[in-house]
Amino acid sequence: MIVGVEGAGPEPRLLHEDGALLAIDKPAGRLVIPGRSGGELSLREQLTVSHGPLWVVHRLDRGTSGVLIFARTAEAHRDLNMQFERGEPRKTYLALVAGRPPDRFECDAGIAPARRGKMKPVPAGDPRGKRSRTAFRVLERFEPAGGNGPLALVEAVPETGRTHQIRIHLRAAGFPLAFDPDYGEAEPRRAASGAVLLARTPLHAATLTLRHPDGHQFTIEAPLTGDLGAALAALRSPV
Repeated sequence: MIVGVEGAGPEPRLLHEDGALLAIDKPAGRLVIPGRSGGELSLREQLTVSHGPLWVVHRLDRGTSGVLIFARTAEAHRDLNMQFERGEPRKTYLALVAGRPPDRFECDAGIAPARRGKMKPVPAGDPRGKRSRTAFRVLERFEPAGGNGPLALVEAVPETGRTHQIRIHLRAAGFPLAFDPDYGEAEPRRAASGAVLLARTPLHAATLTLRHPDGHQFTIEAPLTGDLGAALAALRSPV
């Protein structure tokens, strides 16, 4: 059970809980750890109220939804951290992108720091960037009415875990997220009626497969629901 906290923002959904780890479906709009201003309750702070001490294993951007895990013991934290450092967990994301991407494509542009906390792509092998690679596969295509241009739902499988990697690689490949003021399109897409389809970056962490601290392979899935699910439903059934 997750205890709601007044004013905390959208509530996370519990996906899995045991003695070693806690997995939730992170809502878009929530911070994983306290921000610099300290004026907003983070997910870790909220979940600690109902589940006791938690250790951060990985993070998702504020606008990204989906699978997020926390360790519940120091031992589990060490084990899971080592797995992530070695790049062992397999992650799949769903992203709504602009354009008509090929059925399958890849990007291996290196990623380097840019100004104001952002990152930027650099050619593979450029010493300024960290090696990174993401494989993409188109799942569904849309030709929405209203002259907004084509969209596609793609599956993204990052082989490395760099900051903002998927968002940067999509932009570098020419198919940015359908709404992403930092790395994609500056204005949210609208339905033919004029209503905003989605007011956040359309990126969802769908699955995470790793080795549970007790030794067995473990997959956690966050079904696509909420605002992104509603946006896709609207695109499939234009009015």
